[in-house]
Order: sequence, then structure tokens, then C-alpha cells
Amino acid sequence: KLTTQMGGEGAPWIGAAAFSKVPHVFANLGDGTYFHSGSLAIRAAVAAQKTWPLNITYKILYNDAVAMTGGQPVDGPISVFAIAKQMAAEGVGRIALVTEEMARYTDRSQLPSGVSVHPREMTDEVQRELREVGGVSVLIYDQVCAAEKRRRRKSKELTEPAERLFINAQVCEGCGDCGEQSNCTSLLPKETPLGRKREIDQSSCNKDFSCVKGFCPSFVTVKGGRLRKPNSAGVGDAKTRKAAFDFSTLPLPDALELQVPFNILITGIGGTGVITIGALLGMAAHLEGKGVSVLDMTGMSQKNGSVTSHVRFARTPSELRAQRIATGEADLLLGCDLLTAGAADAISKISPGRTLAIINTHEQPPGQFARDPDWQFPAAQIRALMEETAGSRCEFVDATRIATALMGDSIAANLFMLGLAFQRGAIPLSLEALMKAIELNGVAVAANQQALQWGRLYAVDQPLVERMTTTEQRVVVQMPESLSASIKRHVAFLTAYQNPAYAATYKDFVDVVSATERRAGTGDAISRAVANNLFKLMAYKDEYEVARLYTDGSFRQQLEAQFEGDFTLSFNLAPPMFSKKDRDGHLIKRRYGGWIVPVFKLLAPLKLLRGTVFDLFGATEERRMERALIVQYRELMSGALVHLKFGDEAAKLVLALARLPESIRGYGHVKRAQVDKAMQQQAVLLASLENTHASHAEAA
Repeated sequence: KLTTQMGGEGAPWIGAAAFSKVPHVFANLGDGTYFHSGSLAIRAAVAAQKTWPLNITYKILYNDAVAMTGGQPVDGPISVFAIAKQMAAEGVGRIALVTEEMARYTDRSQLPSGVSVHPREMTDEVQRELREVGGVSVLIYDQVCAAEKRRRRKSKELTEPAERLFINAQVCEGCGDCGEQSNCTSLLPKETPLGRKREIDQSSCNKDFSCVKGFCPSFVTVKGGRLRKPNSAGVGDAKTRKAAFDFSTLPLPDALELQVPFNILITGIGGTGVITIGALLGMAAHLEGKGVSVLDMTGMSQKNGSVTSHVRFARTPSELRAQRIATGEADLLLGCDLLTAGAADAISKISPGRTLAIINTHEQPPGQFARDPDWQFPAAQIRALMEETAGSRCEFVDATRIATALMGDSIAANLFMLGLAFQRGAIPLSLEALMKAIELNGVAVAANQQALQWGRLYAVDQPLVERMTTTEQRVVVQMPESLSASIKRHVAFLTAYQNPAYAATYKDFVDVVSATERRAGTGDAISRAVANNLFKLMAYKDEYEVARLYTDGSFRQQLEAQFEGDFTLSFNLAPPMFSKKDRDGHLIKRRYGGWIVPVFKLLAPLKLLRGTVFDLFGATEERRMERALIVQYRELMSGALVHLKFGDEAAKLVLALARLPESIRGYGHVKRAQVDKAMQQQAVLLASLENTHASHAEAA
């Protein structure tokens, strides 16, 4: 990789190309960077290619906004047509245009001759072609940033798509390929008795829909209808509900005297309204004639990165001599996101005894989770750090859950947090000024004002708000499941999956493993691992099982818990018998309408054919592999268990072998890749186990 300053993208390659064996490189440019100076780097590359071979493709993203730092308009007149014309005039030999809407370019008279236009789905294919083109080439990618689209939809500048995506958790394998394809942080982990799956945060989803490219049949497109609004706030009789909503009865906190400047640090992630909170505070202070400075540290905010807002108040502007809050000088830390609140820069602003820290405990996974499906949120470590730093002046609240239950949208969490902080006496502004600032902002005024008031009510009567937003199911403490209960649950599932005899083969093998482990005196960790992983392998999701999981009633129950109204469904599938393949030999998914549900209902009972000579799908490579894995795992564990007598080190290796299938997830080529990795790990573990055996033999 060659790094350079913004505007010099690709320039280092001009000097390095003649001395490198790398035949070609790509350089990325945003439209804003292109306009202010990046075009000069392309001009320099075109000039240099006349002297020596210089193969480079500039990828120019035209997203109609300065997406990296908050979605500001691009400075200067610029368009796709202008970029294409300028590049042709500069002497670029090959120009390709990729767009999310081909209809924009029905009339191509404004494009230079030779510019090819392609749908977004062909991006990879176009890049592969340009990689083989000699000299300087340009790929213009025309698509408004997905997060920017969401902002514009909220302000009614763009029409809201009438579609949403929904994940059938039972069909999902938790492989993470959807995250690999989309790099989207609206894909959240969903912990279930059958392992970690995925779900979509409908409040933060930017409707880019690129996650559907993940090779998995669990994604369902919901067209029409609407998100079901929560009903949890409607508890009690009419009198109780009226009292609960009568915010005018809430006492006002004591006014803060600004004898010295008052500092608020707001932390969160891009796209959730952190910058809006700072702006509202700034406007409210302006309305009251107070001095205020608001410094937004956005960085990669548009990409769900860290955002901090330094807000400082004083009686007059002249009393504020710096915008950034200094070390240990925050009076309030408003942590709208747990991870960013625990970051080193935020922690450094806390002063024990001075700083009040109000932290949202919602576990919003970062971009790392999109690339690592096994990533674990370090909630306990962050909470411990916050409590150690802020001491008794640290308050944790699951603001996202509460705001979603009350308002039907997790985006209301930050205003809820602001209301809580106000009622705690940590905002040096009046309620009237805050409400007026929300009104002047002009976006979802009533909802935002109500969210702030709910935060105030939470500060006054937390139990009341908790009762309104906590269902019985949430307050039940999930106790660890016993081995026998786990086996019983798996047997019931496998009976429905195939038949009682199939389930009995599972139970018989696990019982043998459990008895062997008891005799060895190594506890039950290996037995639990085998119980979970043999079940996982035996319940592989072939076409019959996917059909059953879509028609057994659970899917409809999941769907109707989240959507209401008149909606239709389509299913994103890649049946091996009917699907085309891409250049890598991978099946290509496409939509199937609601008519596929009756097909599912016909297919599900045919599970009785599974594994027989009449199995409609049993001859495919994937199905043969899945059946072979079951046999191989049983043989592996039968052979490994005899090593338990060789001590604790051997037991650890046997346990690692028992857990190997945990990483085998997904469908098709995704699953095949996971199997290959597991087999490599298995070979290493078996070699170590044999070494342990040999060491004990020598010692004897």
C-alpha cells in the first residue's frame, strides 16, 4: 500500500511503478477530493505514462456529499458528466461508469464517446477488466452514500423505499458473509439457544440492501407494511396512562450558575444524531444569550466511526478561550455509545468528583463485528473502567432499548439521554430553550421533544419507565442450561428435523462420550461441546430444512412481531438447480416472490427422502460434504477420547477438537471455505495430541 496526502492519491505510484513488480494499482478518490485537488494527481499520472509504463485505475466515488465528515455539500460545481468529460479531455484512455440507477443514463449524449455504463452489481467485473487495461483508466462510481441517503430521507429530500430486509434467525447460520459483503453496522448479533445469529437494526438500517448479497437464504425482502410500533407504554388504566404522559408535572432541576465555564463531552458513533445533540445545545444557548462553543470531532463519522462533540458554556463568549475540553475538565460525559465512551480520549476528560458520566449501555457492535462474526463486545471491561474513573457519579442506562420501546425508533436514544442529563441538573440551559431548539431544528419535532421528556421522567421515576418498557420475557434471568436439558432440546429438534431414529443416533453417541468423560474425571466440557457440535452437523440446513424453517410457523411469528399492515414477501435464494454462477463459480442469488411459500410447504415433508437414493438434492457436492462431516466427526471424537487418560494437556486438545465445528457456518462456497480451515486446524490438533501421547509413552 502507498499512502499519501489527500489530493495526492496515486501520485506515489508515478515514481514507484518503474521499480515495482506489481503490474497495476487502484487509487480511490471522493468527488470532493477530486474537485479540490485530486484531478491534478490524475493529470500527473496521464503525463507520466508517456515516459514509462504506468498502469493505474482511479476509482472516483461520486456520492454528492463530503461523506467522510458529515455529509456537507461538495464545494463547487461538479457532476458525473463533468468528471467524465474532464477525464476524457485530460487524455484518460478508458473510462467506465458504474451506477445504482441505470435509468439516470438512458440519454448518454452528455457522456464522452467510449464511456461504458454498468449497473452496480457489475462493479467487480468492471474492476477486473480495468485492471488489465494499460495506462491510466478511470472508474466513476455514482451512488449517494447510504448514510447520507438516510439523512436526506429523514428531511424528506429523498423518498423512503417501500422495502426492508428481514433475517429469518432460524435459517441464519451466523457466518458473517452478509457483513463481509456490506460492512454494515446495522447487522447486529442475536444470541439464541442455537448459537449467535444476525438481526437487522431497522432503526439504523440505511436501506443500502448490500447485505442481501451474503450467500445465505435467510434474507427476506418485506415490501409495504410498516414497522410495528411498540405497545409497552400503554400499561395500566386510562388514568395511569394520562398521568404517565403528563410531563408538565415533572419538577424542574435547580438552574446551573455559570460562574466558570461548564463543559459537556458527547460521544457516540456517526449516523445516530450525536452532532445533532451538540447543535441543539448550541442553539439553545444562543437563544438564552449565553456564550457557547461546539466543536465536533467527526473523523470517519459517516462510516459509523467515532464521533465526539465538545460543548462549552459560559455567561459570555469572551469567557471561552478554547473550544476543546482539556484533560480532566468535563463536567458531564454524555456517552451515547458504550464503546466510544470508554475510549482513551473520553476517559481522559473525566475528573473524579467533578464529572457526571451518563452512559448508554446498549451494545452497538463496531465495524469490526462485520468482519469478525465471533467478536465479543467488551461491556464488562468498559463498565469497570468507567466506574473506576468516575466513581459514584457514573450512571448506566439502556437508553436505546428504552427509547425504542417508547418511541419505536432507536434514534430517539440520544434525546432521551439529553433529557435524563437535564433532569439530573447537568445541562446549564432552560427546558424552554431546549424545546425551542428542537422546534427550530425542524426534524421530527414532536417525537424529539417527547423523547427528551421521557428522559426527564426516567430521572424522576425510573421504576415507572422500566415497567412501561420491560416485558416479562426480558426480566427472566437466563440460567445456564444443563447438559441433559441441552441434549433433550437437541433430540426434540432432530426428531422434527428428520425422525426419532435419527435423533436417537445423536443421543446414543453423546451418552457414550459423557460416560467416557465421567470415567476420565475431566468434568463435562467435552460432552457439552460434542452435544452442541454433533447436533450442529446433523441438523445441516439443506433445501428440506430451509423449507421447514420457513413454514413451521416460527418465521411468521418473528415477522409479525416486527411488521404490521399490508405487506408482501420475496425470498432471496440461490437454488443449485436453477441458479447461474459468477466468474468464480459461486451461485448467484435472485428474488423469488411469495409464490415460493407453497413450494416450501410441498418441499418440507420430503425430508423423509433425505440421505436416500431418492434424495432430490443429496447428490450435490455440498450435501455429500455435510453427510461426510457427520461421519468424520464421530470417528474423530471416538479416536480422540482414548487420549483423555494422558492428562490435562490431552484433555484440552480433545476439547479443541470437539469444538472445531463451531467455526463451520454458512452455505455453499462460504461453508466450504470454513470446512477447509477447520480441517487444517484439525490436522494441527491431532499432531499435538499424538505428541502428547508419545511424551507419556516415553515417560512410562
